[in-house]
Amino acid sequence: MQIEFYKYQGTGNDFVMIDNRSDFFPKEDVKLIERLCDRRFGIGADGLILLENDKDTDFRMVYYNSDGNQSSMCGNGGRCLVAFANQLGVINDKTIFIATDGLHHASFGEDAIVSLGMIDVDEVQKKDSYTFLNTGSPHHVQIVDDLKHYNVKDNGAAIRYGDLYGEKGSNINFVQKINDDTFSLRTYERGVEDETLACGTGATAVAIAMNAIGETDKTSINLNVEGGKLVVTFDKNGDRFTNVFLNGPAKFVFKGTIEI
Repeated sequence: MQIEFYKYQGTGNDFVMIDNRSDFFPKEDVKLIERLCDRRFGIGADGLILLENDKDTDFRMVYYNSDGNQSSMCGNGGRCLVAFANQLGVINDKTIFIATDGLHHASFGEDAIVSLGMIDVDEVQKKDSYTFLNTGSPHHVQIVDDLKHYNVKDNGAAIRYGDLYGEKGSNINFVQKINDDTFSLRTYERGVEDETLACGTGATAVAIAMNAIGETDKTSINLNVEGGKLVVTFDKNGDRFTNVFLNGPAKFVFKGTIEI
């Protein structure tokens, strides 16, 4: 069977998009999803996303990591899916959709900028050498020196597979402060099991973590990722972070068909 797919990227975080409103895609076929995401034997992507019908919202987001397994929320993937829904004519410039972590509000603007509402964060675990929080996916945030030359893959894998987070693991973010409202980060993503050029839930986690531990008092924070720039905004109410938005480009790359 041949299927039609679309390729999108958000600051270098790339995704295979499939319109599954007719519910034709074999969602339990882990090996198929892994092959479609493979950069040598398939289309190539950090993940695969299905756009599906939902009776209460504009659409449902179903996200798979490149290892073929369904995963937790993906921020850049969510932004790309909003752009995809706009291209399909499912939405106009504003939307509400459902993902694995609940409802998301989003808007699609000029220059393919998508602003995606993220979940509230009620707990930030502050440790001596790192911070941990969940922004739809679990994130370890750690400040390092000389981020440019840091071995993200090896050090990220060591923490991800270490005793700290158990069998499920965590995404691992390494951060360097540029100034009071700007931070650079590099992310090791579980499920991809490598560094990616950007991670939306990771950028969100870094912005909130840096505010929570006193590295900044700003509530609009610029994030330099390997694939470009993202902006995270939020309201802070005591130790609670609400009205969290991830902002950045989400761009169509190409479409095609592939035999499955």
